[in-house]
Amino acid sequence: MNLEKICNQVRNLTITTGNYIRTESKNFKQNNIEVKGLHDFVTHVDKASEKALVIGLSEILPEAGFITEEKTINKTGEIYNWIIDPLDGTTNFIHSIPCFSISIALVENGIPILGVVYEINLDECFYAWKDSPAYLNGTIIHASEASTIADSLIATGFPYYDYSKLNEYLDVFKYFLENSHGVRRLGSAAVDLAYVACGRFESFFEYSLHAWDVAAGAFIVQQAGGKVCDFKGGDDFIFGSEIIATNAATYDEFMEIFKRISGF
Repeated sequence: MNLEKICNQVRNLTITTGNYIRTESKNFKQNNIEVKGLHDFVTHVDKASEKALVIGLSEILPEAGFITEEKTINKTGEIYNWIIDPLDGTTNFIHSIPCFSISIALVENGIPILGVVYEINLDECFYAWKDSPAYLNGTIIHASEASTIADSLIATGFPYYDYSKLNEYLDVFKYFLENSHGVRRLGSAAVDLAYVACGRFESFFEYSLHAWDVAAGAFIVQQAGGKVCDFKGGDDFIFGSEIIATNAATYDEFMEIFKRISGF
């Protein structure tokens, strides 16, 4: 299997679909919003984008199945599966806040071997495949070399339906707010992870996430020399609903602080 070729095909498909989303964003009306659950929204753009991605990815790798946010297809592959978020940052999209993305990962027996994250507004495509460097628009990227939390800019996301860990989470948020360059919340986990991969953020942490939010970005972080884990330091970060991603140099310090303050 030529993963580099497949990655280039996925990039082209993602950028084409991103162009559609960008065009739709200019004329989007809030009365087109559907509510899936508490603070959980979907639009016709999410659904149409996912259908386009499913069709295109089925042509690229016919034997692969799908894990998708909008459930537009019911097909599971024996070995290969695509994990797709057609519009990560839907709330940003419906409020015309320019940070939303497409996230696509290919997993082999549950292990990512390819990832593409396309931030639509800045026309930035982050990608990698197994044994490759990580790239941004053709240029190799690396996680930051900052060596301390004091020199870090940290990203996070806030839960929108599961508040069971909120108090502990806010304790961690407060510590990092007071002891780093700052904390940012962009509203797209895929973009947060891509920014860790290219060194714009040193760290990212969040819970109540889904596989389609993180699979591609987490893989790109790893290929860029960063580290990714769940809240306990394990490897259940794709399907386990919680993730920490850091550069290599601050990982130990981040985890010590996170575990001590959160108690997770």
